[in-house]
Amino acid sequence: MAAKAGKNLTHLRADGRADMVDVGAKDVTERTAVAVGAVVMAPETLKAIVDGNAEKGDVVAVARIAGIMAAKRTHDLIPLCHPLALTKIGVEIEPDESLPGLRVEATTRVSGKTGVEMEALTAVSVACLTIYDMAKALDRQMTITGVRLIEKAGGQSGHWRADDFGHGSSSR
Repeated sequence: MAAKAGKNLTHLRADGRADMVDVGAKDVTERTAVAVGAVVMAPETLKAIVDGNAEKGDVVAVARIAGIMAAKRTHDLIPLCHPLALTKIGVEIEPDESLPGLRVEATTRVSGKTGVEMEALTAVSVACLTIYDMAKALDRQMTITGVRLIEKAGGQSGHWRADDFGHGSSSR
């Protein structure tokens, strides 16, 4: 995916070396991000999870906790992310028979100088991986899909929400 025309990549120096962005001069603002994803599985696997019959235990509860923990550790996993004092991490996991599977949504919030998009995406990704891990004995053909940012607010770029095509529009 190409950068917007005329926009420099903020994590690269002029000579191409990776660099962590200096956010010291930025204003502290309330920043929020929402990401989504899904784990598609056989209908029988979804039923076993919903009925609480997965061998490893409560898949949804464990995946929710894993997502929360992952958001808090994003800076340990993604090399150029800043450590953040998150004020909110919400991970919701709902069954969806139309997939069939589980839909995952994570909301992250901070009052800070940099955004929380990576924390929301990491929460969703790890929650989906945990669902797979806990249910793989039932269904090794599960697919993790659709992990993406759907909304962000705060900071210099303002509010952004994905449209139905996976692209987005900004309020600025």
